Amino acid sequence: MREAPILPPIRGLRTNAEELVMISIAGEVAPPTERGSPWRIGYDGRPRALPGTGGIVLSHRVGDACVGVAGDHVEPGVSIRSERRALGSADAANQALQSLACIGNHAVVTSGPAAGARGVVTGKHGGVDYVIIDFPVETMRRMRVGDQVQVWAYGMGLRLRDFPDISIWNCSPRLLSRWGARVRDGRLKVAVTHHVPARVMGSGLGRNNVHRGDYDIQLSDPSVVRRHRLGTLRFGDIVAIDEAENRYGRSSLHGHVAIGVVVHSESTVAGHGPGVVTLLSGPKALLQPELDTGANIAAYLGIRKPRPPRDALPLPARELRDKRAARRGLHAPAS
Repeated sequence: MREAPILPPIRGLRTNAEELVMISIAGEVAPPTERGSPWRIGYDGRPRALPGTGGIVLSHRVGDACVGVAGDHVEPGVSIRSERRALGSADAANQALQSLACIGNHAVVTSGPAAGARGVVTGKHGGVDYVIIDFPVETMRRMRVGDQVQVWAYGMGLRLRDFPDISIWNCSPRLLSRWGARVRDGRLKVAVTHHVPARVMGSGLGRNNVHRGDYDIQLSDPSVVRRHRLGTLRFGDIVAIDEAENRYGRSSLHGHVAIGVVVHSESTVAGHGPGVVTLLSGPKALLQPELDTGANIAAYLGIRKPRPPRDALPLPARELRDKRAARRGLHAPAS
């Protein structure tokens, strides 16, 4: 008997969810890794040694702030990848894991002390090619690097029947149904927390698809950060990238918009920043984002209540602020 759930019409939105294939994919909890030196050279020219990708992150989860973190490309929760060889390739199984996993898919730990515990896919990260999964903290404390995690992948091939010019990627039917997308005046309207100009998007451009990985919001321009409230970004926020075309890879195009979810933290490296995995892309005449500070997958997927947005400076700006404050304190007259 078919176990995959079928998505009913959502406020007039028709999909092909009844056609979708659910397939089990798996990976291992990935260790934190470094290449060469521990130092990362920032866009301000300063070297820093910071926690980065991989491992089991206990201090930050989806719904928490992703700016104001003493880290670089931090992935909230558990990062997995497949190290199995397939088709004579060391990477084929992991690339399939990247492509097939969708935001909102269920996951289960299949080995180790936490075997049987359930989680939810919350992101994918290009370059390192990890899938990011949220588990309760008590579960993550029992998990080990190398534990096996299985994901019930369901969502690749999803289409919006009434909007063939809007592409949907990396989005489980469960997330779509809880997001609250609605049709009004011939447009698909979806909630987002921020508008981000395509011109500040960096690392991740140039790929020929958006099934795998993400692309980054650069935070190196203080005026842009202030104008678009980028210091308030959280893991799991759904954001609109204006004048962006993500249907056939990541590029910019006037009159189009891409909608995606924030999956990893800020970075000090030039061209990098909070990463965004694409969910929707299409013409602005058909796809209309609407601002809502509550548009976070932690809430939509019933994971946890997101933290209230708080404004924070990127790490180089925080360091500069603290340095100036310390100098003022040293030169202040004695009382």
